Amino acid sequence: MYTIAIVGRPNVGKSTLFNRLTGRQHAIVDDQPGVTRDRREGNGKLAALEFGLVDTAGLEEATSGSLEDRMRQQTEKAIAMADLTLMVFDAREGITPIDVFFANQIRRSNRDVLLVGNKCEGRAGQAGIGEAYGLGFGDPIPISAAHGEGLGDLHDALIEIATRQGRLNDLTGEDEDDFILDEGEEELVDDGDGAETWVDKRAERPMRIAVIGRPNMGKSTLVNRLLGEERLLTGPEVGITRDAIEIPLEVDGRPLVLIDTAGMRRRARVEQDLEKQMVGDALRAIRFSHVCVLLIDARQPLNKQDLAIARLVTEEGRAMVIAANMWDDVKGKQEVLSELRYRLDQSLGQVRGIPLVPISGLKGQGVNKMMQAAFDIYQRWNIRVSTSRLNRWLEFMLEAHPPPLVQGRRLRIRYATQVKTRPPSFALFASRPSDLPDHYLRYLAGGLRDDFGIDGVPIRLMLRKGKNPYA
Repeated sequence: MYTIAIVGRPNVGKSTLFNRLTGRQHAIVDDQPGVTRDRREGNGKLAALEFGLVDTAGLEEATSGSLEDRMRQQTEKAIAMADLTLMVFDAREGITPIDVFFANQIRRSNRDVLLVGNKCEGRAGQAGIGEAYGLGFGDPIPISAAHGEGLGDLHDALIEIATRQGRLNDLTGEDEDDFILDEGEEELVDDGDGAETWVDKRAERPMRIAVIGRPNMGKSTLVNRLLGEERLLTGPEVGITRDAIEIPLEVDGRPLVLIDTAGMRRRARVEQDLEKQMVGDALRAIRFSHVCVLLIDARQPLNKQDLAIARLVTEEGRAMVIAANMWDDVKGKQEVLSELRYRLDQSLGQVRGIPLVPISGLKGQGVNKMMQAAFDIYQRWNIRVSTSRLNRWLEFMLEAHPPPLVQGRRLRIRYATQVKTRPPSFALFASRPSDLPDHYLRYLAGGLRDDFGIDGVPIRLMLRKGKNPYA
């Protein structure tokens, strides 16, 4: 696919243009400079043209080894990988010395460059467009990414450059999948043990794994380890990651999408609008993932915020793996693991038996086991139990422990069926659904986990009042 990188100094509207061309609110946008740090990829579309799009950090002069220097290196990688670079400047402010400095830096890459003057709504920015000719990149294209103005001229310029490159036929691609199954896009497969599993009929749709947790838990380091390259910015600074970054990956021939997310703090401590957007982006990543890998610091006792995030994942109905990171620095490993296991089972009874894997994202220890746990929990999350088998099980459970008496009359559960997967969800048809106590529902949920091997994933029980269809 034809690839376009969007570059420029901070706060010129690169992420706004990225969102405009991808058609979604992919990148976080804020008035303060330097919001974008990692390069972010998406599928862009402009009329009939389709292309890969890369949003980058703002180019800044920086001392070697600093966070800003590492951000600049990520931007340079994006330029080197792209077929075309859009250098964006703020036409209302005109050409600044930083624009001139980095125009020279970009010129050294010997890549094709298209100059784009942003914030040109109405008659604003005319003087800045005139100044831009001095950069030596040809005719600048005036646009307003926020208002969608000037995109026709950008469209024509892209066609002209791609034609000159002999790449016009490559300036197409497929729309980005949202990877969420529509009704009718899964089928039953017998697992050979009396149970059935729903699987995607569209094999090309990858499994989506979101890496989540508090700030500075090593999420980006773990993703880099899985990718085998320094794709994401890492370092001792707290809160480096801001956007939720989606990166395709293949493991043992299996297509995946890894999603690195910003650290999630307690709501009471989230005050700035930028951080609210960061947390909102992480929440969306959880909502549209299949499996969440929750990173915790194994060197510390389990934190209340760790548990709060885990409960959030459970409420969203996602499958989850707990990865105890920094395990190479832990002393008394067996005692620590036992304590973590006990605390998780006590605090997250609704997903009893959730996988807990000790890892070191930095050194790669336990990472393969973590991925295998993610594959296993994903399969459990997709399980479907046949209605006949489910009702034989229900009969046994009712006989072993009948529902309680209410006002001298025994509650009756006549029938059960699984209504959906992801997570496994079951409907129970009862004589008086509103009177069935919570402790009895917990009894049934525990039986489902034990008897059908679906421990560690959320289970939803929905009470219905109705007639037995077998009657």
